Amino acid sequence: MPLAELQIDRIDTREEDARLAALESTKILDSEPESSYDTITRLAAEYFKADTVQLGFADESRVWIKSYWGESVRELPRKGSVFELVLAENCPVVVPDVSKHPYFTNGRLMIRRLEVASFASAPIRSGDGKILGVLTVFGCQPRRKMAAEELHMLESLADLVMSQLELRKMRKTFGKCRQQNARAPKAATAIWPCKSDLRHALDKREFVLFYQPEVELATRKIVGLEALIRWQHPERGLIPPMDFIPLAEESGLILPIGDWGLSEACNQIQRWQREDPDQDAPRVCVNLSARQFARKGLADHVEALLRLSGVSSHQLGLEMTESSLISDHDTAVAVLGSLRRLGVSLLMDDFGTGYSSLQQLHLLPFNVLKIDRSFVARMTGGNEQPMQIVRTIVELARVLEMDVVAEGIETQEQYALLRQLGCKFGQGFLFSRPVPADVISEMLRLPGRILPDPAESDIGGMEYMIKTPLQIQVEMGLGLDRS
Repeated sequence: MPLAELQIDRIDTREEDARLAALESTKILDSEPESSYDTITRLAAEYFKADTVQLGFADESRVWIKSYWGESVRELPRKGSVFELVLAENCPVVVPDVSKHPYFTNGRLMIRRLEVASFASAPIRSGDGKILGVLTVFGCQPRRKMAAEELHMLESLADLVMSQLELRKMRKTFGKCRQQNARAPKAATAIWPCKSDLRHALDKREFVLFYQPEVELATRKIVGLEALIRWQHPERGLIPPMDFIPLAEESGLILPIGDWGLSEACNQIQRWQREDPDQDAPRVCVNLSARQFARKGLADHVEALLRLSGVSSHQLGLEMTESSLISDHDTAVAVLGSLRRLGVSLLMDDFGTGYSSLQQLHLLPFNVLKIDRSFVARMTGGNEQPMQIVRTIVELARVLEMDVVAEGIETQEQYALLRQLGCKFGQGFLFSRPVPADVISEMLRLPGRILPDPAESDIGGMEYMIKTPLQIQVEMGLGLDRS
């Protein structure tokens, strides 16, 4: 069984909820390194003569590295991690030779640039026995089996971590009780969906990604895709994001849902690459939530996903709105810089709707500006101001040597005006609505990947040439939201 399937097949949802609640009480995630933990990882490295040691805690979608020795990393995807194996086995795990272990696909385990050949990992448990994280020593070469006294030492070091966690929990207990009491009335409401519905959807793989083409306006050639999430509910049908994303943000589940979207997009790029190995798969752009972007380990997480999927960095784009950057400008610059160094494209979404775009834009390393659809929609309404705003954004991007994508193109008149203004790229219902991946596969097989001219069709858009049951729902309006 591939390691990636362990979580679904072996972990009970109720047990996972209890584990996450215990983890939340420690307030350990996204916290700064502490000397006590660094001492533990250093001792482990010295005792085991390890190439790398990591102390990590796992939420729904990632392993947050609280302390490390050796290979520098702050965050890794949970899927396919050593944590998954330890959690499934519910005990320490020792793998003398990764290449011979059945849980690792192709016999490989990568941690950033380090190819791991052996490891030993002990669980870090809460006071009630829940596995919150792991202390792991890694080697670049296969090694002999671990002696009993060595395993005991690793478990003792993990127990030291647990002691630190218990002290944290005692300090946070009072605040936690107050928060639970404040939330109790809200939990009693029967509004759908609730947090448990979203968690169930995530566990049962009910979320899907639709994709909307980004085209070169002069030729209508597909140059990229924007990934947009939908909820395929078994009883309620296809649910647009506006009906569940606000709850996901409020409940904190936007983090694992967003991380799932990143992983799924990378896997889909790989599938398209296999379908047509003679051409690069198009760049896929994924929207980042403010909570995702605020993580200092985001670049490590993205790099690990790219390596796991075999996707080139230039095939992935990350979109974020200005509102997700304003709160902490220094963090924004640092995170964007680390992502840019990976080679991924960075797109500022809904540009022109924020308050400090022109002041801060030259300080932030974006590749692409996306003109908000509200300006495109008003270009043809007789008001000169929206037209002037679009013209200014296009000229600003030219000066800064950035690309521009106009969103929400729905009419031939908007299409013509944008071309006249020098806007090079665009997306919108005029070319295609957001559609499932199999429909995109058909589009990518068109000669030159050029979409039909909407002026020559009464309907417009390639997706109407291919009918699937899910796509019929799209045409009927179930997926026609603007995001």
